[in-house]
Amino acid sequence: MLLSARRVGPTGKAYGLDMTDEMLALARENQRKAGLGNVEFLKGEIENIPLPDQSVDVVISNCVINLSADKDRVLREAFRVLRPGGRFAVSDIVVRGPVPESIRRNVELWIGCVAGALEESEVRGKLRAAGFADVTLETTRSYCVPKDVAGVADGTFVSAFVRASRPR
Repeated sequence: MLLSARRVGPTGKAYGLDMTDEMLALARENQRKAGLGNVEFLKGEIENIPLPDQSVDVVISNCVINLSADKDRVLREAFRVLRPGGRFAVSDIVVRGPVPESIRRNVELWIGCVAGALEESEVRGKLRAAGFADVTLETTRSYCVPKDVAGVADGTFVSAFVRASRPR
């Protein structure tokens, strides 16, 4: 969030969201060290963002949506807080092809953003269902997973930059 605060400049505002007091304390300490006054760290969950409707221009996230069990709600919340014409710009793990149920139920793989990853068409569909337009997914990295460990083919899990917008 500190990089975003620098990017929007002194007349802009950046918000960081976390559900843990420890991460918020760390973020605020880093903010103090950086001397930035245009960032605010909020306590909350991504399924219930503590900001008013249509209050932000851009929603960014880095591999957090996959941690939520209710991705539809997360996407509806992102849509809700975006102003008309606002942008959704998220990096996350996306799936290409079938994933064994044993992986989906593995807690360690949930923490690693793998077990909760959606298939590409699911990502597109859920974004459109939430109201987003201009949905694109750009693969930034393909992961090679040992088949004997995961039971999936190389390239099944990819990092993707997901972009969409709230119509004007």
